[in-house]
Amino acid sequence: MSFTTDLIHSIPVDEATGAISVPIYQTTTFVHSSPGVHQGYDYTRSGNPTRKVLEDLIAKAEKGSTGAAFASGMAAIDAVLRLLKAGDHIIAGNDIYGGTYRLLTTLYKNVGITVSFVDLQSEAEIQLALTPQTRLIWVETPTNPSLKIVDIRKVARIAKAHNVWLAVDNTFATPAAQRPIELGADFVVHSATKYIGGHSDVISGLVVAATKELGEQILFVQNATGAILSPIESWLLIRGLETLELRFRQHSENAQAIAEYLSERPEVKEVFYPGLKVHAGHAIATSQQKYFGGIVSFRLRNDTWEAARKFTTVTKLFKLAESLGGIKSLIAHPASMTHASIPKERHAAFGITDGLLRLSVGLEEPTDLIADLRRALKAVSVPEEIIL
Repeated sequence: MSFTTDLIHSIPVDEATGAISVPIYQTTTFVHSSPGVHQGYDYTRSGNPTRKVLEDLIAKAEKGSTGAAFASGMAAIDAVLRLLKAGDHIIAGNDIYGGTYRLLTTLYKNVGITVSFVDLQSEAEIQLALTPQTRLIWVETPTNPSLKIVDIRKVARIAKAHNVWLAVDNTFATPAAQRPIELGADFVVHSATKYIGGHSDVISGLVVAATKELGEQILFVQNATGAILSPIESWLLIRGLETLELRFRQHSENAQAIAEYLSERPEVKEVFYPGLKVHAGHAIATSQQKYFGGIVSFRLRNDTWEAARKFTTVTKLFKLAESLGGIKSLIAHPASMTHASIPKERHAAFGITDGLLRLSVGLEEPTDLIADLRRALKAVSVPEEIIL
């Protein structure tokens, strides 16, 4: 059975009423029949029927054991990191999301957890970074914003050989395209704010654990810290999952068309999109992803802040905004927006320059989006003698 059919028909019909849509149990508490006796739920922080449907669905979608829903993507990341203790060591990609970098280098550094940032495409760098204290390898693939591809199978083999957990942030690929647990990961994390929600109207995060034991640890953290997802937001994500593959397929098709267009423009120095055959990670992406995704990054030939600023003021369909994964197309300037928390001296490792722009390609007609980009490119065009 296909991913989408299986997922849609895994959403339960309400037993009490026969409702085809999952009810929103917008309640804080549940009545007990007698002290300590209830019907499986006592307080929404600890569990809620609407949230439980979502958590079961994302576990099924990711081929894992246990799902847990959180109030944001960062809360989901934090839940996994809370399984570590003082003295533990993490290996993470040297171009991870700015919010994750900030969390690792401030709050977790302050409690005695150390991090090595390495090129996760290099097995040699991973092996050199491993220590007896290494407890977790943290992977994003595709990465943000340079869209590098990490070979999940290869990193999983290394992790298992050293009894180290592997966590994969699957936000950019989604389970419609990539299922890291099938490739050897122990945890999958999502900023479900992005493609799973899909409509830029809910802040949320998800964790899927590969085993029941790990899942129980995540659920304990969820209950103990209380960073839960509300019932109505859980319902919005259930609705998002129903159309995820349909939307993600179109995001990917639109992004492919735009990446190919930008690759031919003289105003563009470099395009980053794993669907392009010239992309360094194209072969690996083809082996572990069904779709290449809706994010395209590119570097202007006039690689300056002034050119990037001008470009973002000319586009009309691509709105200048944080975040990604919604039906409307967005444009971001990583150096000053999504990765502003990264020290400037580390920008080069992230592939970030002043002229780098990131597109979240929406579901509009691609010819309209290309026309919008064409106007902006003309506005920042560089005279031919400078290009040469």
